[in-house]
Amino acid sequence: MSDFYKKILDNNKKWVNDKLNQDPNFFEDLAKGQTPPLLWIGCSDSRVPANEITGTKAGEVFVHRNIANMVVHSDMNMLSVLDYAVNVLKIRHIIVCGHYGCGGVKAAMGNGSYGVIDNWIRHIKDSYRFNKEKLVAIENEDERFNRFVELNVKEQVLNLAKTSIVQTAWKNGQELSLHGWVYGLNSGYVTDLEVNFSKNDDLHEMYQLDI
Repeated sequence: MSDFYKKILDNNKKWVNDKLNQDPNFFEDLAKGQTPPLLWIGCSDSRVPANEITGTKAGEVFVHRNIANMVVHSDMNMLSVLDYAVNVLKIRHIIVCGHYGCGGVKAAMGNGSYGVIDNWIRHIKDSYRFNKEKLVAIENEDERFNRFVELNVKEQVLNLAKTSIVQTAWKNGQELSLHGWVYGLNSGYVTDLEVNFSKNDDLHEMYQLDI
């Protein structure tokens, strides 16, 4: 058994003991069910932990993560998470959270080939193509990279709003707000991009489904 593997097993035991010392009923209460107010769609990057960033407890955040925090309409994994969160858990907020320095976004800005992930990154390349004029006008490479991270998050929030799952919830009068954030790895702070959707009318009419 490797030292790291043994360490994480030991960490689990310590975590359980610490929680029980704080609250003897912690796990018993947790097992009764979940009513999280938030769905977090974030990057798989190991440095971007949803609960720690938001200071939330177990049971408060429903989480979906993938490379570069993408909302792809053909991704049944994401759609299943979204459907369960909206229609069963009745979450009230969805945050798409990207992060500066995202490797997936960086890869989409170039022409390198990385294997199977190329197929996933192609979706990000579409966002780059849509915003190419804005981006090439930014001379500083780091600033251009950061701006594309932000634009990619905004595009994914829009993709969420386009889904029939979200629009049906709005049509039914369900309280549901979509937000876009970017996390700073070197600071710990999030930037609210102030891209928010909370009703069908927030969408361009061509995307409003006749539900």
